[in-house]
Amino acid sequence: MIKRILTGVQCSGEIHLGNCLSVLFPTIELSKNNNNQTLVFIADLHSLTSVKDIKTLNNNLYNAAAKWLSLGLDYNNTLFYRQSRINGICELTWVLNCLTPYKMLANAHAFKDKSNNLSDINTGLFDYPVLMSSDILLFQPDYVIVGKDQKQHIEITRDIAGIFNRTFGDVFKAPKDLIIKNVELIPGTDGRKMSKSYNNTIDIFDDDTTLLKKIKSIKTDSKSEADAKDPDTCVIFSIYKNIAEENQVQDMKNKYINGGLSYKNAKDILYETIINKFKEERYKFNQIKNDIGLINKILKNCEIKAQQIANETLLKVKELLKLL
Repeated sequence: MIKRILTGVQCSGEIHLGNCLSVLFPTIELSKNNNNQTLVFIADLHSLTSVKDIKTLNNNLYNAAAKWLSLGLDYNNTLFYRQSRINGICELTWVLNCLTPYKMLANAHAFKDKSNNLSDINTGLFDYPVLMSSDILLFQPDYVIVGKDQKQHIEITRDIAGIFNRTFGDVFKAPKDLIIKNVELIPGTDGRKMSKSYNNTIDIFDDDTTLLKKIKSIKTDSKSEADAKDPDTCVIFSIYKNIAEENQVQDMKNKYINGGLSYKNAKDILYETIINKFKEERYKFNQIKNDIGLINKILKNCEIKAQQIANETLLKVKELLKLL
């Protein structure tokens, strides 16, 4: 039986290595399986909660699309679309808003993390989980690929789907989250979770100079080259082990434990590994990102097909609510 898999990424900032490891790479790999139907969307409406400069938002959108494509997303076998181009997402959001308890949203992590300063919170941020629920439920996926920090949103989506089904009749499938276990948490340059909001990201598509500068900024302790080091607490090693070959990872780990590798050399190794491992993808990105016409063509073709799926679900909702 074919399984439908869905995922989305915001374009509030650059897609970084943490996004690639936890979402982009596994999604692209799963899309190669003919038993899966894969849907990937760029969440430009979500991004409006934090980005108000339209030029920046537009640039981020096309960069995000170029990164997916340069990493190998097969748009002939995947529905690749912009969230804002699917009529019905916002319409369904209002219906779901009218069923979603206030307390459910007040307990959402995205809101609670910033609730100490309510003057900085817009309604869109508060309502983020409901819009995300619409993104998902409208397409009836079996699985949603998310990072560990998004797991709560899938739980909220399942709860909202249940409320609707009990109130009006069965329409929505309760999706399961799909979290890639070995890359649940990728540290940023400061040791915290790699995140655009922390400004601690590493982007494999950065130019050489910018990439090296970011890697050199990774925080370390004061141990010398000869000192033994703990690989489990080192940000450099934590990033390296997720992209290097197994024998390379073991070699660095041995040098950490036994001494003989400086943090400077470890950073150089990480830099060279990224440059070499993603050489082809970095080249493709620089070609694709400037071809806006091609990106628009790909997205528009996929959006027509995605719209058809969305319309089928929205029709069922409207029939039950007598909104036709």
